[in-house]
Amino acid sequence: MSTFRNSTILALGVALALAAAGASATNGYYTHGAGTKSKGQAGAGSANPEELMILATNPAGLTAMPETIDAGLGIFSPMRDYRTSASQANGNCMPPGGPPNCAFTIGPNDISSENEFFPIPFVAMNWNLSDVDFLGAAFYARGGMNTKWVGGTASFDPDTIPGGAVTLPGTFGGNTAGVDLMQGFLNLSYARKLSDQFSVGASAIFAMQRFEARGVSTFAPYTKTYVESYFTTGQPTMPQNLSANGHDMSYGYGATLGLMWQPVDAFSLAAAYTTKMTMSDFGSYSDLFAGGGGFDMPSTWTIGVAFRPVEDITLMFDVQDISYSDVDAVSNPIQNLFSCPLFNPQGSFENCLGGNRGPGFGWDDMTVYKFGASWQYSDEWTWRAGYSFTDQPIGSDQMSFNILAPGVIEDHFTVGFTKTMTGGNELNLSFMYAPTSEVDGPNNFDPSQTVHLEMKQFELEVSYSWKR
Repeated sequence: MSTFRNSTILALGVALALAAAGASATNGYYTHGAGTKSKGQAGAGSANPEELMILATNPAGLTAMPETIDAGLGIFSPMRDYRTSASQANGNCMPPGGPPNCAFTIGPNDISSENEFFPIPFVAMNWNLSDVDFLGAAFYARGGMNTKWVGGTASFDPDTIPGGAVTLPGTFGGNTAGVDLMQGFLNLSYARKLSDQFSVGASAIFAMQRFEARGVSTFAPYTKTYVESYFTTGQPTMPQNLSANGHDMSYGYGATLGLMWQPVDAFSLAAAYTTKMTMSDFGSYSDLFAGGGGFDMPSTWTIGVAFRPVEDITLMFDVQDISYSDVDAVSNPIQNLFSCPLFNPQGSFENCLGGNRGPGFGWDDMTVYKFGASWQYSDEWTWRAGYSFTDQPIGSDQMSFNILAPGVIEDHFTVGFTKTMTGGNELNLSFMYAPTSEVDGPNNFDPSQTVHLEMKQFELEVSYSWKR
């Protein structure tokens, strides 16, 4: 392949990756796999490297790859809904220990999120420097979430206002509500074959994020900026970095270490660890996220095995752990807010929105179990299938803020194929279906009201591999 064609493919892939709309909220907000072949196997395959995107999971797998350029595009479709029941608060204030003052009621609403189709691209290339030294690079979009709740109402119903509730437009009373999180990555990897059976690898990862929040301006009195100024001067300062500030950018870095061991042809084992990605703050949303706009990316680890009972069939099993507890903005429970002095005079300003212990989405860590199989039917066709399962990260006591980010998917069913062309190039396709998953729990600001979240998903990804 000519240098011109190589450069054109890489430039196109970089442009697609940087322009991608983040939306891939599958395992929390992580994709179910990296690369089209892996996605056809429900994300399994870290111990059976067959594509360059293995470097996003386990860079040691580069030692098994011929020199190739891979480029692909997925069309991801998440379908999100929420509904809320009628309030039974009847204007009565909540008891001590819960949301004080009086009920903040969402709806009752029954809304489906707009924005249901998103492109998720990638491009990767590798260089085999010698029989034992290997380099790889990839640009890709991964993770993210995007919601847009149009319509609905919210109401505040204090006993002290004659005439009853004040009703405002939008899910949280700030008009159309939602968030938009996009994430892009540049991964530079090196792998070395220490023996015919054992390889190690490492990646330097450079990341960018773009974020916007809308429709949450009604939470201004819950922010550290507002509460601290009111308690110290008697005059509240309205927060400027809470809602509808357009897209803000964040940049950071991390690393992956991996190993692969294949003692015999019929069995291989892989393990990899990705550090927490240290990211710059979202300054335009410093009144929303804990720590003044902090939004790092969680660490992960993956262990995988592959077994070949016969020459043409490979069975794979991977376990992946995602440590959302690394990120305060994601893992801090909403209950932290009720220790803000606005609610509890003995509390701390750091428990208000934007404080160091400010509330987040309350997500738990996730462990994902992935089963995959591939069947090389002929020299031209390889067929793939997979299934993965997990426990979604949102507790039933964390419902209110998670309307913004209802990452509740638990099961993924996948199929895919590879068509080998003349000359060794490959066309790959994968399809994922995640059936409806649901969570119910009380509105944290009106516990007499039930919030119901649900989501289902589809993804179709196509990629092409050029052998060099």
